[in-house]
Amino acid sequence: MNQEQHKGTTDAAAAGQDKAISRRHVLRTLGIGGAMLAGSAFASKLAMADAPPSNAEKAGRVLQVASVAELTSMPPGLLKDGQHVVVNGYNNSGDGGGKLVRWNAASTKADNGGTVHSVNGMSGRFEVVHNGVADFRWFGVFGSTQNADAALDAMAGDLTIHRIEAHSDLNFTKRHVYHRSNLEVDFHNHTVTTEGMELNTLDNPFGAVMFFQGTATGATQTVTLTEDILEYSDMFQVADASAFRIGSWWHAGILANAGGKAQKELDYMIMVTEVFPATNHVRFNYKSGWQLAAGRQITYKEIRPAVRCHVRNMNFIGIPVPVNGTSVRPTPEWDQIGSNPVAYEYAVECDATGINATKVFWPVVMRRYNTHFLTERCTLINPEERDWGGTGYLTQQINVLYGHVKDCNTSNARHLNDFTCAAYCMVENCHGDGDEYGPFVTHGQYEHDLTYIGNSGLLSFANSGTFWGDSAKRVTVKKHIASRIVANKRLTDLTLEDCHAVVTYTKPGTKMSNSGSIWVNMDGLQMRGCTAQEMITISKGSSRGKRKNIIDSCSFGMMNGYELARPIRAGTTQVGFTPSNGELTILNTEFTNVEEINLGSINKLTLINTWFKGLPVSGKVKVGTREIIMQGGGLINCGFLFTGAWDKAGDVNNAKNTPDQSITIDGGAVFSGTNGEKAFLKSVDPGNVITWSFGDCTSTAADAHTAHFHIEGGSHKLKAMRSRFQGGKYVVSNAGFGGSNYMFITSVIEEGVNRSSLPAETAEIKHSAGNLTI
Repeated sequence: MNQEQHKGTTDAAAAGQDKAISRRHVLRTLGIGGAMLAGSAFASKLAMADAPPSNAEKAGRVLQVASVAELTSMPPGLLKDGQHVVVNGYNNSGDGGGKLVRWNAASTKADNGGTVHSVNGMSGRFEVVHNGVADFRWFGVFGSTQNADAALDAMAGDLTIHRIEAHSDLNFTKRHVYHRSNLEVDFHNHTVTTEGMELNTLDNPFGAVMFFQGTATGATQTVTLTEDILEYSDMFQVADASAFRIGSWWHAGILANAGGKAQKELDYMIMVTEVFPATNHVRFNYKSGWQLAAGRQITYKEIRPAVRCHVRNMNFIGIPVPVNGTSVRPTPEWDQIGSNPVAYEYAVECDATGINATKVFWPVVMRRYNTHFLTERCTLINPEERDWGGTGYLTQQINVLYGHVKDCNTSNARHLNDFTCAAYCMVENCHGDGDEYGPFVTHGQYEHDLTYIGNSGLLSFANSGTFWGDSAKRVTVKKHIASRIVANKRLTDLTLEDCHAVVTYTKPGTKMSNSGSIWVNMDGLQMRGCTAQEMITISKGSSRGKRKNIIDSCSFGMMNGYELARPIRAGTTQVGFTPSNGELTILNTEFTNVEEINLGSINKLTLINTWFKGLPVSGKVKVGTREIIMQGGGLINCGFLFTGAWDKAGDVNNAKNTPDQSITIDGGAVFSGTNGEKAFLKSVDPGNVITWSFGDCTSTAADAHTAHFHIEGGSHKLKAMRSRFQGGKYVVSNAGFGGSNYMFITSVIEEGVNRSSLPAETAEIKHSAGNLTI
């Protein structure tokens, strides 16, 4: 037996003669000698003399045991109400499972093996004394060979615990659901597995190891709007404002549009910041991204959210799922077998950081109706499944506000970041490789005000179909590298800055389909400093934007047979396919590798210092644009072939005998070289109605067969002044001039131009006077 330490000058012999249960006798009974907890808050009590103690002194002493087994075997005589015991370890002293417990004689809590212990079936319990931080080792969980589910439930179920720590690898077999707030679970970079995990319910991405979920209070009301809720408004009409209190949270959802049950412009959890009882209006912490018209119906449901439930620093390995690359689902079904680490619903300020996962089925971090959250430093490598919808995501976020996703990475996953009905969120410094499935996506359920900065990986916005709404607004992407950028549905006010679409390979020698391409909607579109190695295609599916469509300081390679701007075709719809109206300005930009591309039915295209650079044998742009103004820039080994514009009804305009197309070249524009059509500007359709205007420009043909302009048939008005033509020829032998149409060429310089096909001069045709012909 160890020798006890003593305080003061107490006489040891006198203490040994005392008949009461002395401290020496207690320690002998427990088998731990006289060791004390040095330096603890109880040091003075631990160092009490062995003189006969008073009853008060007995109750104030702190005892020690080596293990939980010794704790639960203590003699009844030592179990005084309020008695504190230091447990030096769970199985053995110093194994990390140590803790301080206190005997509560009135406690009837169930023995959970970690924070509550019973003793030999006696009434009363030992309860852990803590500062809010709990440990899996308290429950004897020291590795993945012991399932950690019961320990997690016990700690998460104790509202006095605000932090749970893991200090070893862990295995879970249950899918836990928690309705609480203010809890942080830190795995300290240990590995979490789910061997033996119970089956999930069908189609349930929220069946995670940990699912934090807010709850409905039951308060609900529905209002049919008697007034418009304007875009950017944070004040909403309600049925009865007296039911709302400042700081309360409500799920506000508008009745869906007729196009599909998911077409909801408003479907978020938002907080009340001001109440106006007299007018039944409430201000929320959300500015609407869409106008809601009078007559629409909003339902409000009060929610008690989960707040500040954080999960941190976990390495997660999911369960192999027998998919085998087929669409035939096995029994049990795929999604019942798979596992994922964490999910949140109706949650506020709940963060997920430092989660590294592989072999997941559902998203690593699943969110719905979340607001003010951070997902940071998370990774997903090689998920178990990525072909079936909803699987293989790093994070999926449905109906979320004010989120921030940063410093995350994926490899060979489906999506790194998925937004469905999201607003005022940012994605920053996130990167996906093996990205043909699309690391960055939105589904078009009226997302708005999203920002992406410094990321890499395929972008696909608002492209999941009309079921969702095909709509988004004010999406900004800066400093991005992608295999493809796809934003050609009803996406309003898209901003792309310093974005680059590059050719990508799915495996060595196999190019990813359509990689190196950008597809955008011309509705408030603004692009600056962007490049696409193989193609840009502009379409127009919406006309909601207020700002100009501008492409500035960009460079685009063009593939043979592709569309720069989609034309109107018979039988096509106006939505999502055809740039049938609107204006576009392209400046300080070049299009390279032009062979045969289509420039469709934009109403007005202004080209400022913009170049089209083609191949001498095939450089050709088919132009269906109504009006082109070219200021500076020009055509190198490339020609514009005017195919005729279409009106808004899909009929050729010449049926109305109105100007079909016009081309204005000025500002020092330059044409040079030759091309497959042997003309820089050419119209051969007998129905064409075109106005040609040449100002300050220089056209230099590489050979005698290349025409500066080639006009056959149709009805035309041509004016050339202050222009310079070198070599080549004019082709206008069968052009439609005369009557109300005209040809007027004056004050131009012609150097070696073959002008033999010019028609004879008449009152409407003048092409000789005032020129300098060399």
